[in-house]
Amino acid sequence: PFGDITTLMVWQKNVHASNGVVSFWTFFNLLIPSLVNWLVPATVMSFFIPNEKPEGNSDKVTVLRGGFTMIFLFLITISLAVSSHNFLHMPPVLGMLTGLGLLKLLAFTLRKVGEQDYYVKHPVSGESSSYDIFSRISQAEWDTLFFFYGVILSVGGLGLIGYMGMMSSVMYGQWGPTVANIAVGGFSAIVDNIPVMFAVLTMLPDMSIGQWLLATLTAGVGGSMLSIGSAAGVALMGQAHGKYTFFGHLKWTPVIALGYAASIWTHFLINSHLFG
Repeated sequence: PFGDITTLMVWQKNVHASNGVVSFWTFFNLLIPSLVNWLVPATVMSFFIPNEKPEGNSDKVTVLRGGFTMIFLFLITISLAVSSHNFLHMPPVLGMLTGLGLLKLLAFTLRKVGEQDYYVKHPVSGESSSYDIFSRISQAEWDTLFFFYGVILSVGGLGLIGYMGMMSSVMYGQWGPTVANIAVGGFSAIVDNIPVMFAVLTMLPDMSIGQWLLATLTAGVGGSMLSIGSAAGVALMGQAHGKYTFFGHLKWTPVIALGYAASIWTHFLINSHLFG
């Protein structure tokens, strides 16, 4: 449920809506369809990509002071996000921010207690510097975050003036929920899956749990049919200039679409009891 932003949005929406939005454990019904969506294109691609093994760095790696504590804090943060929503009925972001606060306390302790022997290397420049949590946060993709904020703000405005209601009437009233939810994946590939899922949650159509799971599945994996349809694709294009491109991804779109169709078929096959 917290492995994808669109799934997290559906899970978190349960705080504000009681009809048709998915609870934490219900998401695990999508485990097998998601595996099918991954295995089908991965199996086909494995016959076409070179059988190569990248050269690794032979340098001895030493875990620096506080490294294992950070791993432990990561697990604690995930647990806090799940627990705060499931048991305390608060948004998962509170658990994540609590984990960030714990990480900042650890970073402060590292700087004060062992700053003289605790240095890290910058992944690009190779320069050594003392650990600074604020410099790590400053390296986040703020442009991407502001893009999502702007799109979600625009969708919210369209919902306020009635366009989302009109869209919901056409898609879920005339097309039917099955066709509409499968189309959500296609829209996600073109627009981006996060604003598309936010639009569906703004419409909040009256659907069965099976249909909400279908919308979650199609939005989550449908965006991967194009490189611009998911945050992972956009981030990778920005980091791997010239190596991972829009047209380089496009040649694999038919294979990814095959996995997309197979995952939908698997969902209908094994989760038919949720469509009542």
